[in-house]
Amino acid sequence: MLGLQHEQQHQELLLSDLLYHFAQNPLYPAYLESSMPVVGEADAQSWHVYQGGLFELGHEQSSERFAFDNESPRHPVFLAPHRLARRLVSTDEFRQFIDDGGYQQAKLWLADGWQWRQQQAIDAPLYWRRDATGGWQEFTLYGLHPLSADAAVAHISYYEADAFARWAGKRLPTEAEWEHAAAQSSLSEHAEVLRAQCKIDADFFGQLWQWTSSSYTPYPGFQPASGAVGEYNGKFMCNNGVARQRVRYALCPRTLELSQLLLSIRSLAIQRHSSSRQRLTAMLNGPASTPCLVQATA
Repeated sequence: MLGLQHEQQHQELLLSDLLYHFAQNPLYPAYLESSMPVVGEADAQSWHVYQGGLFELGHEQSSERFAFDNESPRHPVFLAPHRLARRLVSTDEFRQFIDDGGYQQAKLWLADGWQWRQQQAIDAPLYWRRDATGGWQEFTLYGLHPLSADAAVAHISYYEADAFARWAGKRLPTEAEWEHAAAQSSLSEHAEVLRAQCKIDADFFGQLWQWTSSSYTPYPGFQPASGAVGEYNGKFMCNNGVARQRVRYALCPRTLELSQLLLSIRSLAIQRHSSSRQRLTAMLNGPASTPCLVQATA
């Protein structure tokens, strides 16, 4: 199983590298000559309510079910009441952030994120391009196409995700919030939009990689297994200290369409609340990303 997961990472990275290098060509060649998949209309954003409390997270070590070592041990966590967005942030929602001057407002950005944005002259997601009329196009493995308003926004950095969430008055979920939601949910419960990309109609389970606001650190009481293979560590799953993940299972969430391959972010929207220790943040860093939001209810 470990070898299969490692090979899956290679395949994912090869396609993301192809997309990046093809995007440097001014002719914007297509890797795939087939037609671009059609994205279904996004539903209005809605929320799933979690009452909060003390919960058990992590893999039960006595279980015979396969799990990676970083999923253990099972441990208690306390969660404040919150609401979790039922779908990913769309490109149209992110476009509104751009139109509202989100890339020009330092107050929305983390200090190092603002420095990065200025130094790199970042003003849009990685593969967005302006057309002759001032509208937006997006480069994909199918070539350059008009931006699909209902698709999940992708290929944004953690800094951009953070700024978007702050602009929206929301934040990213913590790892514990995300894990709890994933453990409590059925496929139908978090399966609202972007239907053409998610053939099982379930954004929450595998549409794209998703950010949390938590650092990738061992669970309390973690002990490395005897003879653990150091090569297969968390470097693929972690960027800028923020977990990039599905549940801790390294079984990668990925889009079923190559045009949005790799990383996206579900934005858990949490309203600003005096008891919240987390910044209100929202998206991803990496080849592909999109936000999902969380909102406090207490």
